[in-house]
Amino acid sequence: MESIRKSQFILASASPRRRDLLRKAGYCFEIVPSDVDESQYDGNGISSEEHTKILALAKANDVAVRFPNAVVVGSDTVVDLDGEIIGKPDDADHAEEITRKLFSKPHKVITGLALVCIEKNIEIVEADTTIVYPRKLTEAQIADHIQNGQWEGKAGAYGIQETGDEFVDRIEGSFTNVMGLPMELTQRLLFKLGIEPTKPLQ
Repeated sequence: MESIRKSQFILASASPRRRDLLRKAGYCFEIVPSDVDESQYDGNGISSEEHTKILALAKANDVAVRFPNAVVVGSDTVVDLDGEIIGKPDDADHAEEITRKLFSKPHKVITGLALVCIEKNIEIVEADTTIVYPRKLTEAQIADHIQNGQWEGKAGAYGIQETGDEFVDRIEGSFTNVMGLPMELTQRLLFKLGIEPTKPLQ
């Protein structure tokens, strides 16, 4: 608990991409992954944006009850293709199926963000959307992508920071959102709570 009290907030995620984005921005925070079972939230009957907001809040609350005096940041990212939520692939075959589907037309990357502090009665929930215009992939590119395993643990079976210009023609919106955490929105919400970077940009 001592290290958490010295930190500005808790990140309720084990995602190395979210961790690195926040560290590079200069924040001092603790990581306490939530125990929320995402499979219990199927998103039926609601928009992809609402789905991400509900999950982000669930993750933040899961950790906040253990640390009621801390600000907890929860986040959830999905890919939306024509209203269908595309999550993380189960295995290589599923990753190939997702890749062929997503890289046939533009799709959205949506991240829900929740900031919770129980003792201060704080609950802020918002979402950010980025439109991704993909490139047409060759069979060789698809095979190489599946073989190298970079799809593992990523919504939509790809990471823009790894595939970059090879997979994506252009985007509309936040680049870091496609990585899993829209830093523009994150920094704005943290600033609302008086939380600003404490270290120089890395």
